[in-house]
Amino acid sequence: MIDIRQTQEYANYLKKEGWIVERIKNSNYFIKKLPLIGSILKIQRPKEINFKKIEKLCKKHGVFQVILEPKLITSIEDYHNLLISHGFKLSKSPYLPSKTLQIDITQPISKITANLKKDARLAIRKNLQFTIYNLQTNKEIKTFREAWKKSVKFTRFVPSLESLINLCNSFSIHHPLILTSHNAGAIFLRTEATAYYWQAFTNKEGRTSLSQYSLVYQGILWAKRTACKVFDFEGIYDPRFPNKSWSGFTHFKKSFGGKEVNFPGCYTKFRFPRF
Repeated sequence: MIDIRQTQEYANYLKKEGWIVERIKNSNYFIKKLPLIGSILKIQRPKEINFKKIEKLCKKHGVFQVILEPKLITSIEDYHNLLISHGFKLSKSPYLPSKTLQIDITQPISKITANLKKDARLAIRKNLQFTIYNLQTNKEIKTFREAWKKSVKFTRFVPSLESLINLCNSFSIHHPLILTSHNAGAIFLRTEATAYYWQAFTNKEGRTSLSQYSLVYQGILWAKRTACKVFDFEGIYDPRFPNKSWSGFTHFKKSFGGKEVNFPGCYTKFRFPRF
């Protein structure tokens, strides 16, 4: 299945965010020009890796760094050896989650629910009385962002209002879903076959009431209604690239069941740009 970062919709989004997008044979190559030093080329979860095309784009755009995050098709070891042979090095800090959790949502909803862990089922039942809103207008998105900003520490990244609107407009064909209650919020995106738990926030009251469980469950139901086959949690803790701050929400995500999926990681290559 195609990764969301290889869709036309995601390409449209990054164009709005100031990236140059070269779309060659249904593969997205993202270029960011930086003053004086050249450009960065980013390739994320492509169906195949074409080193000749990468080299041509590097020459065309004066690229000094290539960031490549492969989609797992063969084995991690095979990818590692291939990329090392082409001058890439494994980065200690992936840009994309190197490990994720996916639920097969082609199965009946009764089976999906049965696979939830006890804490998830209890939290969902506890929050049945909460009102959940699907946001659609720019004004509603602005209110959503303001609540997000108030709910997290100042060091936590929150997308700009313009970026959130760009995201929604770029994915309008597949109707992105933004859900919010009075103490939590979540953004869900989808391709033809896969839905993504893209971004979320919860304030102190929401963490106490566990309302995020209900938002995620509603996202899963939405994904199933829209004929998606897979629900992707978009990242869990990976011991290969340890980040202790991911432990808490990994426990939360794993309470929904599903299978773990590993990716090779992030590989980078530095070169001398030719202008």
